[in-house]
Amino acid sequence: MMSCAQAWPEPIVRVQALAESGLTSIPSCYIKPRSQRPTKTTFATQNDHDHINIPVIDLEHLSSEDPVLRETVLKRVSEACREWGFFQVVNHGISHELMESAKEVWREFFNLPLEVKEEFANSPSTYEGYGSRLGVKKGAILDWSDYFFLHSMPPSLRNQAKWPATPSSLRKIIAEYGEEVVKLGGRMLELMSTNLGLKEDYLMNAFGGENELGACLRVNFYPKCPQPDLTLGLSPHSDPGGMTILLPDDFVSGLQVRKGNDWITVKPVPNAFIINIGDQIQVLSNAIYKSVEHRVIVNSIKDRVSLAMFYNPKSDLLIEPAKELVTKERPALYSAMTYDEYRLFIRMKGPCGKTQVESLASQV
Repeated sequence: MMSCAQAWPEPIVRVQALAESGLTSIPSCYIKPRSQRPTKTTFATQNDHDHINIPVIDLEHLSSEDPVLRETVLKRVSEACREWGFFQVVNHGISHELMESAKEVWREFFNLPLEVKEEFANSPSTYEGYGSRLGVKKGAILDWSDYFFLHSMPPSLRNQAKWPATPSSLRKIIAEYGEEVVKLGGRMLELMSTNLGLKEDYLMNAFGGENELGACLRVNFYPKCPQPDLTLGLSPHSDPGGMTILLPDDFVSGLQVRKGNDWITVKPVPNAFIINIGDQIQVLSNAIYKSVEHRVIVNSIKDRVSLAMFYNPKSDLLIEPAKELVTKERPALYSAMTYDEYRLFIRMKGPCGKTQVESLASQV
């Protein structure tokens, strides 16, 4: 297994502590180059796109006896995967109470005294625990966010001793939440396999099967920021894994998705999950489905909490385009690589647009 750095290159500063210190200007290590800032023009362009949102898909008729209703859902998922790489789902079968409780316990965790959270401080060797940076490049420009990262699947990596014990309900709620979201991920993989013309269980098997696939939760905390036009909560990137199922903050929008040359601000629908294609499904589908760059902007008045469940292939399986999707006209665009090798890139360099999946294609 390839190893990552064992220690952070500089002392870690908690962004939440900075935000709560009452500072009026942000430290220079958070200030993005001009070309990467969410400039006034970006915000103006957003207003022109106010009527645009990523597709919202109702999954209610997936289990319908009526083939026409089921086919309509499949078609909408197919279009969203091909045209956007991002969509919201409602009537997904996960209890709204559980969704709210999951966000609430993490809000409570992030509001605990710093010394309690520091007991869970992470290192770049596994990223598990309480963190404030991605990537180990010394002198890197950082994002305005803290996070907590934990493993939900496979069971061999799920170590509740590394999960916060306070609030006391957190471990139970997050175990149940993880189980439900992983099930939803399995259903989405079946839909995607079917829509690609593959056997229904193709993608699940490519991920290692339901007992071996990887699922990890990253809880993002975006503190309010005195100069939101100079920084980002999360720099532009595509997700390195298979698929991401995001539970967004209901009250503060922050996620932006790249569509052509524009950044579209996602408007979360109540009780919806936001699903996006990751690089591994781009590879497996031979780029019929593509991962999409996204970023997070921050807010001067309110903190935000979101929960991202990364649904990934088993780390040591080779991932390559499905043979059924490789033809003379459309040869394999990517060479085989394990997810372990692949994710090392983001763990070392931090979020870097789509440079990694694009470099993979150029090696074929």
